[in-house]
Amino acid sequence: MRPETRYAKAGDLSIAYQVVGEGPFDLVWAPAWVSHVEEAWEEPTLARFLERLASFSRLIVFDKRGTGMSDRPHDGLPPTLEERMDDMRAVLDSAGSERAALVGASEGGSLSVLFAATYPERTSALVGIGIFARRRPADDYPWAPSVEARMAFLDSIEQNWGGEMDVRDLAPEAADDPAFRTRLIRYLRRSASPGAALALARMNTDIDVRAVLPAISVPTLIVHRTGDRDANVEEGRWIAAQIPGARFVELPGSAHLPWVGDQDGLLDEVEEFLTGVPRGPEPDRLLATVLFTDIVGSTERAAELGDRSWAGLVGAHHAAVRRELARFRGREIDTAGDGFFAAFDGPARAVRCALAIRAAVRELGLELRAGVHTGECEVVGDGLRGIAVHTGARVAARAEPGDVLVSRTVTDLVAGSGLEFEPRDEVELKGVPGRWQLYAVTG
Repeated sequence: MRPETRYAKAGDLSIAYQVVGEGPFDLVWAPAWVSHVEEAWEEPTLARFLERLASFSRLIVFDKRGTGMSDRPHDGLPPTLEERMDDMRAVLDSAGSERAALVGASEGGSLSVLFAATYPERTSALVGIGIFARRRPADDYPWAPSVEARMAFLDSIEQNWGGEMDVRDLAPEAADDPAFRTRLIRYLRRSASPGAALALARMNTDIDVRAVLPAISVPTLIVHRTGDRDANVEEGRWIAAQIPGARFVELPGSAHLPWVGDQDGLLDEVEEFLTGVPRGPEPDRLLATVLFTDIVGSTERAAELGDRSWAGLVGAHHAAVRRELARFRGREIDTAGDGFFAAFDGPARAVRCALAIRAAVRELGLELRAGVHTGECEVVGDGLRGIAVHTGARVAARAEPGDVLVSRTVTDLVAGSGLEFEPRDEVELKGVPGRWQLYAVTG
């Protein structure tokens, strides 16, 4: 389930924040530029990034003033780093945190640098990911974007914010994925209005924390990807050299957004630095509940509606499915055409998610079929495979329009959950040994 959004008072403004996880120490995630604490959980890659941070800490996430669900300054002026530092302190106080590790990305790193130098008694450690010290080139800092490049960036915000935008500098590895690009643009749009985004970008252009770096006394890790297009890796090297005792780690990749690309490799470094213990190897097999869904009669509906209208309807379907997956803690594994493959850590959640998806897409005038099975799966990177996955797909293929069909394994595991089933035929599933008793969910 999504974390509860709370509010801290920073002067006369309300700052939105959430607390996730129950780890042994507090960790504050300071996001870049603009953010939205609730919309973040709608983006699977970002949600997974935050979940990993929360797996070894008590994670505190917040929207800086002027962004997301936090108040906008009453005077209409863009907030300063000092004011945003006050926001971070107010959030720590409201969350009952006396001392926390800070993990900041991009402009969030500049904020974290200033906070760590100013409040070392409240900062246990500092991690900067793809951060910069200033946004204008100088004789001793030649790596910042040129004035022309920065002006072009500001012009693109003014002209294109909320519509089709080039996100290649932020996430080149994923920029050619239309679904990701659409989700990222939506996240940015909901994080700030056009005027706020432009004002904050202009404010970031004037950031300069070079003089602060030598004053940092807490343990510090600076992580930077070699091919980062938004913040040059030389900036990371220089920043680390200015902070006494700081450790610098250079990683392969070109995404500026830390949750895009190899986020596990990056988070392994962060977790080991903050906990002192390297993360063990991920299990290569686990018990999971798999859910497969697809739209009934999609070919006929596509022909009836035409390509453009059908594409819009499929997009609405995908958004509805992803909302319910986030709600029931499902993890999207794959999407092909109008079908989804997702995994859950509990069968009852998977079944209830399937029912919620069915209800949501019916409001769009669509019908679907779904199949659910629980079994041991082989972990391959971010994906799952093996006979249990194959079985789940075959159960879905047996479903009639409107059915949420499950295997006997699922009904056995959800006994006492209040879910009700009616038996269907005992069948053979193509490519799966034995005969299988299937059940339709009735309530």
